[in-house]
Amino acid sequence: MFLLFFLCFLLAGSPAFADTGTGSAVPTMEEVVVKAKEEKGVQFLPDVRGAKIYSGKKTSVMDLNEAPTIINNNYRQTLVKTPGLLISEESTPLVSIGYRGLNPDRAQYMQVLKDGIPIQADLFGYPEAYYTPPLQLVDDIEFVRGGSALLYGPQPGGAINYVTKDPYEGPFSVFTENVLGSHDFYSTYTGLSGTQGSLGHTSYLHHRQSQGFRDFNSQFDVSGGGSKIVIEQDPTAHWTVAFDLYEETHGEPGGLTRADFDTNSSLSTRLMDHFELNRYYGSLAYEKEVSENTFYEWKLFGGTYDRLSWRQRGGGFGTIATGANAGTNDIQIQEFGTIGTDLRMRKDSLTAGLFYYHSDSPRIEKRGTAGDAEDGAVRKDSDREMNYLSLFVENTFRRGKLSVTPGIRLENIWQGIRENINLDKTAVGLADESDFDLVPLLGVGVDYDLTPAVEAYGNLSQSYRPKVYADAVPLGTNQVVAGDLQEGDGWQAEAGLRGKLFSRLSWDASIFYMRFTDQTGTVGNTIQNVGDAEYPGAELALEYQMGSVNLFYNATVLAAEFTGGPNTGKTPQYAPDYLMRAGVEYDHEGRAKVRLGSTFVDGHFGDDSNLDQRLVPSYKVWDLTAEMKLHKDNVAIFGGINNLFDERYFSRVTAGGIDPADGRNYYGGVKCSW
Repeated sequence: MFLLFFLCFLLAGSPAFADTGTGSAVPTMEEVVVKAKEEKGVQFLPDVRGAKIYSGKKTSVMDLNEAPTIINNNYRQTLVKTPGLLISEESTPLVSIGYRGLNPDRAQYMQVLKDGIPIQADLFGYPEAYYTPPLQLVDDIEFVRGGSALLYGPQPGGAINYVTKDPYEGPFSVFTENVLGSHDFYSTYTGLSGTQGSLGHTSYLHHRQSQGFRDFNSQFDVSGGGSKIVIEQDPTAHWTVAFDLYEETHGEPGGLTRADFDTNSSLSTRLMDHFELNRYYGSLAYEKEVSENTFYEWKLFGGTYDRLSWRQRGGGFGTIATGANAGTNDIQIQEFGTIGTDLRMRKDSLTAGLFYYHSDSPRIEKRGTAGDAEDGAVRKDSDREMNYLSLFVENTFRRGKLSVTPGIRLENIWQGIRENINLDKTAVGLADESDFDLVPLLGVGVDYDLTPAVEAYGNLSQSYRPKVYADAVPLGTNQVVAGDLQEGDGWQAEAGLRGKLFSRLSWDASIFYMRFTDQTGTVGNTIQNVGDAEYPGAELALEYQMGSVNLFYNATVLAAEFTGGPNTGKTPQYAPDYLMRAGVEYDHEGRAKVRLGSTFVDGHFGDDSNLDQRLVPSYKVWDLTAEMKLHKDNVAIFGGINNLFDERYFSRVTAGGIDPADGRNYYGGVKCSW
C-alpha cells in the first residue's frame, strides 16, 4: 500500500497530470465545486429528461460523488440517504434489496437496470439481479418508485437504474484505486478515459477478493472489465457502444440457528457449497435531439449470463449436513441468452415507446456422488424460453401550475418451458407448458407548483408480477401447481410534497398505499396463490446544509399486513414497522469529506409465515468513512470503519438459516490519476 501511495505521489508531479476523479465529465476543480453546491440536498429527477417524463412521480437520485469513496459495493452506505429500500445484507458479492415490504431476495420485485438496460438474469422468468456494476463505474443511481415506474416495466417494486460515467471531456487520463481491509480484503480498479475530437472512450478493469469473516468457506473473488465508446455524430446526436464482462465466485458458508448465532456468529455450517457467475454483455445506443421539444432514443442489447452452484445435500435450518444424503450434492447449471431492444421518442409533452426482449434459458441439474463433486449424473434437464413485447405511452397536460400525466403500458408476455428429463417426478409426467399474458396497466401522475421551490405531487398506477419459471414447472420432488394459479398484480397510490426552504433545507415527504393480490407461495407440495396484502405507510427525507456540514435523515413507516389467504393477519416478510437512516457529513470544497451514517431497522420476519426462528431482531448500525485529496488534488487517501460500534445483528434469514452480518471491520486505500 505504501509503494502504491508513493508511486501516485511521484506521478502527480507530471505536467500531464489531470484531475479526473473517478468519472466526472467536468475537467476543472472549480466547476466540480459549483456542481456539488447545486446538487446538495434531497435530489430527484426533473420533470423531463431525454425521452422520459417523470412529472408527478416520486423519484430519488443518489449522487455517488457526494460521499467519501465506497468500496466493495457497500449498499448500506450507498443507499443511506434513500428511504423505502431495505438491504438484506450478506457476506457474498450478491445483493438483495427490498422495497416497502416486498421480498428483497436478489431485488426480484424490482426492475434493475444499467444505463436503462435490464441486468437481471431473465426479465421475468428468473428476475434475479445477481450482477451489479462496480460502484467506481457509477455516477448516479436513479430510483423511480413503485407503480410510478411504468416507463420501465410492470414490477411493483419500481426501478433502480445505475447511470455509468461518461468519458472525460479532457485528454486521455488514467485513474487507479487500491484498497486493503479486514478479512484479507483487497480491491483494485483501474480506468482509462478521455475524449479526442468526436470520439470519447472509457474502459476499466476491476478485481476484489476477501476470505470473509466466517470460519470457513466465506471467500469471494470478483473480476470484471469493460469499455464504453461515445461517438458524436453531430452536436445533436451521438452513438454509444458498450461491453462489459463479469466473473464471480464465492463460497456459501451456510446459515445458523439463533443459538449458534448468539454463541459464535462466525460459525460455518456448509463447508463445500459454492456459487459461480459469469456474465458477458454488450449494447448499442443512439440518442438524437431533433429540436428542443423532440427527442429520440434507441437501444439494442444482449449477452449471456451463466449461473452455477454446487451444494451438499442433507442438513436443515442452520445445521451441518449429516446422514446418507451428505455424501452427495446437487449441481445446478442455468444459462441465459438474452437480446432486446428499447425504442422511445418524445414530442413536446408526449412520450411513447416499444420494448422487446427475448431469452433462452436451458437448465440442468446433476447429482454428484460426493459432497464436493463438480460433476454428476443428470437428473433434470429443461428448456425455457420467454418473449416479451411492451408498448407504452404517456402524455403531460399542463394548465398553469398544474400538470397531469396519464399513461398506459400494454404487456405481452409469452413463456414456455419443456422438461426433457426429470427423474424426481413419480406422480406426473414431464411438463411441456406455455403461457401467454396480455395485461394493460394504467397510471396517472399529478404535479402542482405551490411555489418556485415547492411542489405537490401524486400518482396512482397499477403493477404486475408475472409468473416465474418455477411457478410454471416446480423444481421440487412431486411438487404440483394449482390449476388456477394467477399472476400477482396490484395498485399503488402516493401523494407528497417536496422542495427547498431558504436554500438550506430540502425535503420529500409522502404517504402511500399499495395493495398486492394473488401472491404465489407453497402450501405443502402445491404452488398456489397464498394471499393478498396491503402496505400503507409514509416516507420522509430531510437534508439541512450549514456551510460545509450537511445533516440528513430519512424514514419509512409501514403497517403491512396480509388481508387474505392462509397468512391473513400476519406481516409480510421484510416489512419492518420503521426503517430510519440518519447522519452527518462534512465536505470542505471537495478536498476533504467525512460521513458518519446510521441505519436503524425495527424487528421483522424473514418469511411470510412469521415463524419465530425467522425473526430478525431490530438493529442499528453506524458507518464512518473519510477521504482527503493530497498533492495537486490528484492523489487521495481514504478509509472507513464499517459497523463502528460492533453491533451483533443479522438482516437476512433463508431456508438454510440465519445469515449473520459482519462485526466492526476496517479498510483503507489510495487513489490517483494522471
